[in-house]
Amino acid sequence: MSADTMLAVVQDGFGGPEVLRVQRVPRPVPLPTEVLVRVHAAGINPVDWKTRDGSGMAGVLGEPPFTLGWDVSGVVEEVGFGVTTLKVGDEVYGMPWFPRAANAYAEYVTAPARQFARKPATVDHVHAAAVPLAALTAWQAVVDTAHIQAGQRVLITAAAGGVGHFAVQFAQHLGAHVIATASAARHTWLKELGADETIDYTTTRFEDATAQVDVVIELVGDAHDRTSTRSLKVLRPGGLLVTIPAGVSPELAQAAEAAGVRVTPFLVEPDGAALTTIGGLIDAGHVAVAVDETFPLEQAGSAHTRGETGRTRGKLVLTVTD
Repeated sequence: MSADTMLAVVQDGFGGPEVLRVQRVPRPVPLPTEVLVRVHAAGINPVDWKTRDGSGMAGVLGEPPFTLGWDVSGVVEEVGFGVTTLKVGDEVYGMPWFPRAANAYAEYVTAPARQFARKPATVDHVHAAAVPLAALTAWQAVVDTAHIQAGQRVLITAAAGGVGHFAVQFAQHLGAHVIATASAARHTWLKELGADETIDYTTTRFEDATAQVDVVIELVGDAHDRTSTRSLKVLRPGGLLVTIPAGVSPELAQAAEAAGVRVTPFLVEPDGAALTTIGGLIDAGHVAVAVDETFPLEQAGSAHTRGETGRTRGKLVLTVTD
């Protein structure tokens, strides 16, 4: 096999998991300020299967063919001109290029060096690959957008998922009182992560179980049971709703204004510096990373099928290189 090629998961059209197939493609070459990373593991996120079917970031990526994936953990194989922060052999992790194509479901990726950070030393590549997109989403929502403070009441919906389980831990680390929604089977685990209260969304509407919340980190969206709109009911006057999966519709913005609360859309950005901070929290034992299941690269379609059930605890990860 040529050193100029690699294996990658490619889709030639939009559709179900069956459109994902492994094929040999040209290996990328790092430009100045970029690094070539040999991928050991690639995390899977809901945006992946939404983009696969033609929604998600399909509008950014354009028409297929393309390769999905933004979560990477691996080893620097080559550095481009001008890179001083990383060297060949460094173990790194990152969420490069988002929302443009990062092509993470592959044996190699290239991206600007500063979109990566050194992998946390206390976790393997599988767990490191589960971190970037989900943890950066949670960090940027909790820290940079909501500016959560000690003593505030924070409601996190879909708290047992990839973003949710990080948001619970970051809010708890900042000293907030954390209220988490999840099925009853996840409650003990979420309390171990730092949730002060848990609400079983399958039996109880959260607006009937809590109130006077300072911040809602909303990870479900109005498409499912009008969850974002219902979140307005639990906020104190002037409280903040951060909507992550689907943005803020004109109707939601109008309802928030009428309720005397604030609402903001959110989209995660690459941030190597934040990943360095998050890695430090992981290495210090303040943040745990949950991986529900792993799949080899050639079973990316099966991983998507599992993810679309919506019943994972934490993250799913593709294993690429031993």
